Amino acid sequence: MSAEIETTRFRVEGMDCASCASKIDIAVRRLPGVEDVSVSVVGGAMTVRHRHTEADMIARKVTSLGYKTAPLSATAPAPMSGPGAPHDHDHDGHDHGADNRGKSKDALAGMHGHDHSLESGPWWQTTKARLTLLSALAVVLAFAAGQFFPALEQWAFVLAMVVGLVPIARRAWMGAVNGSPFSIETLMTVAAIGAVFINAAEEAAIVVLLFLIGELLEGVATGRARASIKALANLVPRMALRESGETVAEMPAEKLAVGDIVLVRPGDRIPADGLVASGESAVDEAPVTGESVPKRKQADDPVFAGTINQDGALRIRVTAAAADNTIARIIALVEEAQESKAPTERFIDRFSRYYTPGVMVVAALIAILPPLLTGQPWDEWVYKGLAVLLIGCPCALVISTPAAIAAALSAGARRGLLMKGGAVLEQLGKIDMVALDKTGTLTEGKPKVTDIIAFGKTEAEVLSLSAALETGSSHPLALAILNRAKADGIVPPQAENAGAVGGKGIVGTVAGVSLFLGSPKAAAATTPLAPELSARIAALNDEGKTVSVLLADNAIAGVIAMRDEPRDDARSGLAELKRLGADVIMLTGDNARTAKAIAADLGITPRAELLPQDKQRIVGELKAAGKTVAKVGDGINDAPALAAADIGIAMGGGTDVALETADAAVLHGRVGDVANMIRLSRATMANIGQNITIALGLKAVFLVTTIIGVTGLWPAILADTGATVLVTANAMRLLAWKGNNQA
Repeated sequence: MSAEIETTRFRVEGMDCASCASKIDIAVRRLPGVEDVSVSVVGGAMTVRHRHTEADMIARKVTSLGYKTAPLSATAPAPMSGPGAPHDHDHDGHDHGADNRGKSKDALAGMHGHDHSLESGPWWQTTKARLTLLSALAVVLAFAAGQFFPALEQWAFVLAMVVGLVPIARRAWMGAVNGSPFSIETLMTVAAIGAVFINAAEEAAIVVLLFLIGELLEGVATGRARASIKALANLVPRMALRESGETVAEMPAEKLAVGDIVLVRPGDRIPADGLVASGESAVDEAPVTGESVPKRKQADDPVFAGTINQDGALRIRVTAAAADNTIARIIALVEEAQESKAPTERFIDRFSRYYTPGVMVVAALIAILPPLLTGQPWDEWVYKGLAVLLIGCPCALVISTPAAIAAALSAGARRGLLMKGGAVLEQLGKIDMVALDKTGTLTEGKPKVTDIIAFGKTEAEVLSLSAALETGSSHPLALAILNRAKADGIVPPQAENAGAVGGKGIVGTVAGVSLFLGSPKAAAATTPLAPELSARIAALNDEGKTVSVLLADNAIAGVIAMRDEPRDDARSGLAELKRLGADVIMLTGDNARTAKAIAADLGITPRAELLPQDKQRIVGELKAAGKTVAKVGDGINDAPALAAADIGIAMGGGTDVALETADAAVLHGRVGDVANMIRLSRATMANIGQNITIALGLKAVFLVTTIIGVTGLWPAILADTGATVLVTANAMRLLAWKGNNQA
């Protein structure tokens, strides 16, 4: 009987380039029992699906390559011990606090000669920076030795080269014995040693130094992406004020349990996801959702960990433990997404497997054929062959896609746009049909009072008497009336003998006046409605509104109409989608009259009275017609359609169901953010195109100039290192992406 497949997630310290990830991926795949491997350079993590193979064996294999590796806790949703704890994915040598898993800091020192390490302190104090500085010093001393002792110049530069080349050569050897013989380190080692044999030791030393500088710059650039995710984890405060009986005591936020009551003072960050137990305040949700305007919060309103309480004290009942709060889930989702490769990235990976050995063959032919066939000088053509070897390094090409995708995923997450991987991000840009649910997606999901018609009373009196009858009710229509009364500053009078009349409405007495609030049909059974009023009610119904009639002592006192209104940004968001070339359709289970009214208001086509399987069928029909379909819904009753669409997008506050069901999620539920997702996808694909052009364009130029003798080893390594740094820096521009916030 076959062993059960396990999934283990590892923290891998020291990765900052595509070459690192590729070597780790290939080495781990060669282990017996490993089914699949996903490596995230930016996330500093690896997920392995395996059977038989122990997690410790996998960790030892990666450690042998020169990377600090350890399995992450199975309960942790992301490489962090809690939202308040420092994020484990330190960058450029930064470690902003203690490690909460009991792992020895001393272990960071023993990187087995690998210079991709991440110790405490700023990037210039890392092993990589120290090695680069030592290599630079060795080159300077070699120049000085050449000036004073010309006979020793060659040997001085050989020694200078060896200082930087030894760790590079060791990495090349470890990569080769673990299945990666054609790594950048291999090309570098062959070129540097070859240069020594043709009496170009000075250039060899400079080339090694430039290579180390390029790697250092790569690490700095990649660290910016890590920092963007790390910043999310650092949003949540370390400490919280928990109520216990009559006392309030400070405790670590990561130890809060579901059901705890915490006190959040004005100016403090909220330490956990929860519901407001008491108090009222404005909460700045921009750090989590990107909303620029603070939201008023009162009893029973949800709040997110990491958001900022502004002007009033709040008592909050915790609804999610630290490892499960919104920010922890966002971080987990983004980091896992960064490990799943986009189609373009998979193609580049496959291409590079043939490209790199192909470059080595071409370089060898350039070095050998001219001297053999035409009697050209060996030194000259071996030199050119070594230069071509360096020019052909695929580092910039391989990093061109994952760097852009990682930056885009991070930028999207910081603005409430969550996408499950590069494939989703890439596909979003191709969307040309968007099918949206109505309730909770295009609309707020809760009715609002839209019309008040008074007869013999003021509108305020009609609203006040209706609210008096509805006080204490949790029915959506009752809440609509009570919320409107509160918004208008109306305090409802006390109703006596209030009670529901099954299927008809609600009755009660206020100041001796007998009241009834119910459906027009129920009201007409007591008091006939005038034809003009019946026509007015019918017109309101045609607009998709629910109408309630208020009777006072059996006389008509007023009419209140309610409707689940479109979101504030629905019209502008739909206009953005159309501007991007996407057609829009509404799919709803609501009645046809209401759907038609809302759709007419928004200028889109409705399909109404649909069951979940009907929505799924319509999505299938749209795909069969050649459309690339995005289905946007709440992630619960739309699950079949979300799964059937090319891209399923969940709207809402980042619920577990929304994050698990769909391919992408819009945290703060703005329709305009669906357009922003498409815009981000297209910006990312444009960035990837630029990166590939930079990587291949520079190589093509320097390949020609090297063969015709214009450039040599120094420009060759500058071409490779420069291209890698340019590509990475260009990808990091996506971190500043803000989208269209006009919606």
